[in-house]
Amino acid sequence: MGLSPQSIRSNVLIQMNGEYVKKETIISLSKNWNDKQISYFRKMVQQGGNLKINGDLFEITINENILNSRGEKDGGIITIPGEDERF
Repeated sequence: MGLSPQSIRSNVLIQMNGEYVKKETIISLSKNWNDKQISYFRKMVQQGGNLKINGDLFEITINENILNSRGEKDGGIITIPGEDERF
């Protein structure tokens, strides 16, 4: 079966045996994996980490961009003066 292109998002960086690889390379490799290996790889793509499949070491890094509904970077928590004082 293999992975689909939607399985690997653009904010995910994947290294195979120490070298960065493209999404297409991972998709072609995944055609030789069994269902258990594919589901494990999908899970690791979501959370990041290291895994080994068929002797290949994968290092998955996620670049997290916190965006609001407008697609802009979130400004964080806004503190209002006077709100932090109690009675």
